[in-house]
Amino acid sequence: MGPIPTQRESVSRAPEAPERPRAVARTSLPGNPLAPGAARRFVRTALAEWTELALPGAEFITDLLVADAMVVVSELVTNAVVHAGTDVELLCRLGRCSEDCPAAAASDSRTVRTAASYEGSGNGEGAGNDSEPGPVPDSGVLVIEVSDHHPARAVHDDGAERPYDTGEYGRGLHLVSALSEAWGITYRTGVKTVWARLPVDGTVTAEEEAEAYDGEHALRRGQRAAEILAPAPRRGMQDQDWRSRGVLSFLAEASDLLAGQLDEDLVAALTGQLLVPRLADWCAVWLEDEAPGRSDGGVFGGPRLARVWHGSENRIEELRRLLEKDPPELPESDRAGPVPVPWPAEALGARATGGSALAFRLIAGGRPLGTLVIGRSGQTRFPDEITGLVEDLSRRVALAIGAARQYARQATISRVLQRGLLPGAVAEIPGVRSALVYEPCDKGGPSGDFYDLFPAGDGRWCFALGDVQGKGPEAAVVIGLARPWLRLLAREGYEVPDVLDRLNQLLLDDATEASDAAARALVSAGGTGLADEGPQTRFLSLLYGELVPFEGGVHCTVASAGHPLPLLLQPSGQVAEVAQPQTLLGVFEDASYLCGTFELRPGDSLLCVTDGVTERRSGHRQFDDDDGLAAAFAGCAGLSAELIAERIRRLVHEFGGKPPEDDLALLVLQAE
Repeated sequence: MGPIPTQRESVSRAPEAPERPRAVARTSLPGNPLAPGAARRFVRTALAEWTELALPGAEFITDLLVADAMVVVSELVTNAVVHAGTDVELLCRLGRCSEDCPAAAASDSRTVRTAASYEGSGNGEGAGNDSEPGPVPDSGVLVIEVSDHHPARAVHDDGAERPYDTGEYGRGLHLVSALSEAWGITYRTGVKTVWARLPVDGTVTAEEEAEAYDGEHALRRGQRAAEILAPAPRRGMQDQDWRSRGVLSFLAEASDLLAGQLDEDLVAALTGQLLVPRLADWCAVWLEDEAPGRSDGGVFGGPRLARVWHGSENRIEELRRLLEKDPPELPESDRAGPVPVPWPAEALGARATGGSALAFRLIAGGRPLGTLVIGRSGQTRFPDEITGLVEDLSRRVALAIGAARQYARQATISRVLQRGLLPGAVAEIPGVRSALVYEPCDKGGPSGDFYDLFPAGDGRWCFALGDVQGKGPEAAVVIGLARPWLRLLAREGYEVPDVLDRLNQLLLDDATEASDAAARALVSAGGTGLADEGPQTRFLSLLYGELVPFEGGVHCTVASAGHPLPLLLQPSGQVAEVAQPQTLLGVFEDASYLCGTFELRPGDSLLCVTDGVTERRSGHRQFDDDDGLAAAFAGCAGLSAELIAERIRRLVHEFGGKPPEDDLALLVLQAE
């Protein structure tokens, strides 16, 4: 998967009521681990836009309020993703307390739980009450609401201990309650909304006014990724300030940086840059091998030292050599608290003879993935706040490493699977030049498009261009059925219509068997838990044809089953369809397929494409609107098969401003 799409429905003032302008921004987010980062970016952008619009109250939005808002929205969205797992609706609005109380507006809700002026002690779910919050001063507020579609599932505070085989829960709603003047939970039919109300203080000191939020310029003054990675003073008042407020922004931004990485070594490198010199003088990351017990050389060994980072670069190699000799050995435990490890004085020189070093186990999904070690000179122990912060960060590092490894495994499987689903090479046909373009949209997974061009015996060659409904493993199953059966039936001498008839029946039979298996599994499970796990209907669009070369041309028989029709281009530039539309394969039991026949004369070209070509979008228009593909093909008269394929590919890419969002395949056959 890449970045999360968002849609801002409104960031506006109300012209019909100029005396009470309002700013509202809302979006929908998929319920996945990238949602908290997308939510933070969305709210930060909304605040910048409101400031640029000079809405009343926006002049008092400071960097401090922005940081608090980032933490609140992160925790609320994280809770929704972890505990609901559905799509998440996020609403952010700026207004007055008397107008922007979600609880007071929830007249149709079954239950309203609120916690006004809650100090953050105890469980967030039980801290509320079933009444509306009391009166509050009529000052400015920033309201954040996060809704999901599982109202029956409880919202968790993070006070309880959890084993390491659970997901990342964030720091919990006690942070929300500490940063908000009021927060609560509103239940409606089918929807649960958790909201928080942050005060926008109208009284600003001179120092705060200097830090007043100034649109995009102020965004750059916040705790951004560049600042996190840059060296900063650790001691004194600045360090204390950073610990008290900046740690929350640090964790949020660190989560963003780590979540998008798909390589475990890059995760280890980013971890070092995040920690040094902000929280430690040096750090090291060991990673357990995927197949424990053997190294690349076939020798039994321990973990791999993936990254060493030191505030002084000339110490890195010496520190690495010393640490590689003696990897940390931590006791097996259910929880990965910090464990003291020996101080590597030999590698750090005379000025750093004393210090404290701690090791943190990196565990995700109940599996040990490695170890993180940090060190700080001149101290006998790490401050508790630093230890807790690194423990929080280590959980995020472990999740990022686990995600990167899962992606690597899936990418490897997909590459192997893709190679097995497509021919190693296309056949060469006497008297026919062929050119193929094949561009799967998802480079890391099996495509839904496939092609084949193979000899069928007795002077016949067959070609196929297909498109399976969906992508990934489900599409791979259909391709794995269709392509071998096409070759087998063709080599058995079946005519083109008979091949489609039998392939249609094969897909229907396979779907029936899969449905029966799912029904039996449902019964054996007591009728619960598998209601949504049934197989999908396996539809297949296919263009299938047979070529028989003869002296002076090629006899061609072709049939289309729910597929874009093939186009024939003559040297004069005339273009015509050479098949008739018919229904998809795998839909109707009694479907009967027909074929068309024609001759490819020298200079004639046949163009076969998938819907990734015809349905390529540019706004509301598609590439094949008003016979756009035929017009593009007509302009290829006189070109070779290779140049035709390249020109159509280029025109398809240039048609839209964004990269294609569907698999793209096209085959050109040209009689010589």
